[in-house]
Amino acid sequence: MTTSISLKETLRKLKGIVEWFDQQEEVDVEAGLEKVKEGTALIKESKKRLRELENEFEKVKKEIDVEDADMGLGSDLAI
Repeated sequence: MTTSISLKETLRKLKGIVEWFDQQEEVDVEAGLEKVKEGTALIKESKKRLRELENEFEKVKKEIDVEDADMGLGSDLAI
């Protein structure tokens, strides 16, 4: 099991960053840069987590395909 934050939490944090920018009448460049860096790190973490989830789905699909083959069934599962 991974210790990375959930995608839901990441999206919540990214939404908060977008809302911060939307609320600024005049963006503080230094503060804005920090928000951009934070957003970039969150996006990278999200991509990593999505790859992990994709790999998990593929493993499950392969297990189902093997079970179906053992039972003589076709593979009609589309994930």
